[in-house]
Amino acid sequence: MAVINIRKKEVQVKIVYVGPGRGGKTTNLEYLFGAVRHRIQSDMVSIKTHGDRTLFFDFLPFDLGQIQGYMVKTQLYTVPGQVKYNATRKLVLKGVDGVVFVADSMEVMRDKNIASLENLKENLAFYDLDLYNKFPIVMQYNKRDLAEQGVPILTIETLEQDLNSKLKAPYFEASALSGHNVIATVKKAITMTVVSLQDHFT
Repeated sequence: MAVINIRKKEVQVKIVYVGPGRGGKTTNLEYLFGAVRHRIQSDMVSIKTHGDRTLFFDFLPFDLGQIQGYMVKTQLYTVPGQVKYNATRKLVLKGVDGVVFVADSMEVMRDKNIASLENLKENLAFYDLDLYNKFPIVMQYNKRDLAEQGVPILTIETLEQDLNSKLKAPYFEASALSGHNVIATVKKAITMTVVSLQDHFT
């Protein structure tokens, strides 16, 4: 749940990027960090394992309007996608207010996308959060540009059927590498999360 700082009149919102390993979560944040660097007061933090894989989180704050007179600051986190890091994924999701699910569009990743979404549901349930009950989530179907290189990719219809038929969440076709729809994705996630929080404040 959002952290409220009464002294600073700030609400700190936490949005976590979730999805299968190497799906593009960190690439999303790296692109965002570069694109809005002039609006960021801190550095992006990356904690890595011995294998030089991002293990814990990257974050950057966004300033976005007010909720009931409180300024909104958004922190963006990634979680490690590899199965063996589930304890860390669960830890990073503590206190989450909204999620961006980054699905890998490659055909070979179909089962891993589905498993990752199921894992997200289980980890949110650990904190008594129901993914399917008005929880703020945006789907990003990443790596759409690979089709131009002849890489077999899943159709949007298949991705929607696999991942979004029950959620009915907004989705974006994207390329985190080129930046296509990266900013649009995070803007939608922030907006949905702030609206959700406003409902709690009123």
